[in-house]
Amino acid sequence: MSTIATISIDLNKLDKSKIVHGKNGSQYYNLNISVNDQTDQYGNNIQVTEPQTKDQREAKAPRVFYGNGAVRWTDGKIVVAETKPKF
Repeated sequence: MSTIATISIDLNKLDKSKIVHGKNGSQYYNLNISVNDQTDQYGNNIQVTEPQTKDQREAKAPRVFYGNGAVRWTDGKIVVAETKPKF
């Protein structure tokens, strides 16, 4: 384990039309979690936002903000997850 973080999400802001339905009745909601180098005035350094499409990013559309949080512990060894090839 390399990091423990605590986040809080405002469930009322979730757009129910963006729920992804999986197998066996599973439901998922995709979110982006950004860990910043510095904390804000409340001690948070994590932002939870809605993923944007390439077009939204290029158009500089405002991000939908769902919540925030803070890293509570780290051993300093965060690694990038490997992407498994699709067959």
